[in-house]
Amino acid sequence: MAELGISWPLLLAFVINFIILLVLLGKFLYKPVLKMLDERAQKIKESMEWAEATKRDYEQAKAEVQRQIEKGRQEAQAIITTAVQKGEGLKEEARKEAAEQARAIVEKARIELGAERDKMVEDLRKEFVSLLILASEKVIRQTLDKEKQSKVIADTLAEIKPFSKN
Repeated sequence: MAELGISWPLLLAFVINFIILLVLLGKFLYKPVLKMLDERAQKIKESMEWAEATKRDYEQAKAEVQRQIEKGRQEAQAIITTAVQKGEGLKEEARKEAAEQARAIVEKARIELGAERDKMVEDLRKEFVSLLILASEKVIRQTLDKEKQSKVIADTLAEIKPFSKN
């Protein structure tokens, strides 16, 4: 090897220096770098797990919000339905009350008309009686001649006719 220009003692010194360098690099550089890379990988793994947990929490919260929104919609629809039913009930109650008031007004009007009719009939009877009395007085005052009697009765009946048409 001397022909190649390689010196054994120098080669041996290079090999020993290389081994010492490998041991020193392994101890002071390789292990700390590997430790740092492992720690970094662990932090990345933890961050990924945290991101996945956060994503799951977000999805659960989103689903819960959707459930709450749907529940709120259902409650709102129930409130609207109840309000509509109450409104219909109040409308029906008002309609019944108005019909009852209308019946009461019609009944009162019938009673008043009946009383007015009865009063008019009574007034007509009184007037008729007065006319009969008047006719009787006229007949009695005059002589009881048949001709005069017929004329008085005809006149009296003529006076009565306008009242009998009402």
